Amino acid sequence: MSTPIIDRDLTQQAPASPRERIGGFVIAKRAVDKCRASRNGKAGEYNYDCPLDNVLFGFKQITGDQFKAAVLAATTYEEVGNWLQTHGAPRTPEEIKSWSDQVEADSLFHYPEKRAYFVENCAQHGLNPETTSTFDWLEADDRASFPGQ
Repeated sequence: MSTPIIDRDLTQQAPASPRERIGGFVIAKRAVDKCRASRNGKAGEYNYDCPLDNVLFGFKQITGDQFKAAVLAATTYEEVGNWLQTHGAPRTPEEIKSWSDQVEADSLFHYPEKRAYFVENCAQHGLNPETTSTFDWLEADDRASFPGQ
């Protein structure tokens, strides 16, 4: 199955959830959406090559520029997933799943240097920072930014 990459206008809608996986990798689809929107001047408040994107890039040992070149050359999300599979640090399907599951369940609350920021931002959305994952918070923030979606 091929899923064409649709250039999103992130001033009008949120990027994909960080939970949506490409080739098994969390964060990847959201990073694709932000990358393409940045190229088109439609990123709004979203930033490509941000700390979240760098969690993926660090795991694969690639750079934002390398990922960007692959994304801009691709026409489908599957092409990006295939590129991730074959570039950077080799990872087995088991390693990818384990890493993706761990990142999806993680919370900025567990990092002392990020805790105050996370607590403050969770409070804005009525979320309990002690039980909220980073992805839960990002999705709540996306819903608040684009309430009709």
